[in-house]
Amino acid sequence: MKPGLRDLYEAARKARENSHSPYSGHKVGAALRTGDGRVYAGCNVENSSYGATVCAERGAIQAAVAIQGRFVLKELLVLTDVNPPWPPCGLCRQVISEFADPDLMIHAINLNGDTYSIAFKDLVPQAFTPAHLGK
Repeated sequence: MKPGLRDLYEAARKARENSHSPYSGHKVGAALRTGDGRVYAGCNVENSSYGATVCAERGAIQAAVAIQGRFVLKELLVLTDVNPPWPPCGLCRQVISEFADPDLMIHAINLNGDTYSIAFKDLVPQAFTPAHLGK
């Protein structure tokens, strides 16, 4: 595991244990680090009306907003049980773009420790951000 990711991994692992995933059968955990160093985690919460499902990444972001309000997203780790590890879905990428630091790193990791990291700007090179709305 890359140095500096252990706290994010452990937070994501703990959240992943609480996943409600009866439809996909895949538990997912995510943890993020804010600009001030705080760590927040979330897990996927699936719903029989699939569109109402909340991914782990969005759950972690919602937890951060609920607890601290506005924040800058510096680092995000997504923990899955598949190989290769899953990156954030399209909807999560859009939500991430709302809070992303220009140098945000995304780390996808699985339970075997397989990891890849990518800069968010490379994952979503033309993200629609608050800047497009003059914010």
